[in-house]
Amino acid sequence: MPNITGVVARVFVDDLEAAIPVYRQLARTTAVHRFAFHGVELARVGSFLLLSGDTAAYRDRVATLLVLQIAPVVAAIEHTGGQILDGPSPAPNRGLPSVS
Repeated sequence: MPNITGVVARVFVDDLEAAIPVYRQLARTTAVHRFAFHGVELARVGSFLLLSGDTAAYRDRVATLLVLQIAPVVAAIEHTGGQILDGPSPAPNRGLPSVS
C-alpha cells in the first residue's frame, strides 16, 4: 500500500461561495466539507481545498499531502538534500498533517 494516500491542492479564492460551484463541477462531486480555521474560511471539494479570508499565513503552501506515516516522507525529503522548513503540523481537516 502506498504511503501517500492523497494530495489536496490549495486554491486561494476571494469569494468562497462563488468558487464552490466551479470546483464541484471540476471535481465531479456534490460533497463540500466547510470549516473555519484561524480567520480563514475553507471548503474541501474533492481534491481541492479552497481558502478565503485572512490567508496570508498559508500562501507559502500549495498542497496538503495525506500520508499514513510521516517519517518516511521526511526521510525521503532529507535523503535527496531537501529540508523541512515548517511542519509537519496539525491541520484543521480532521487531524491530517499539512506539510509545506
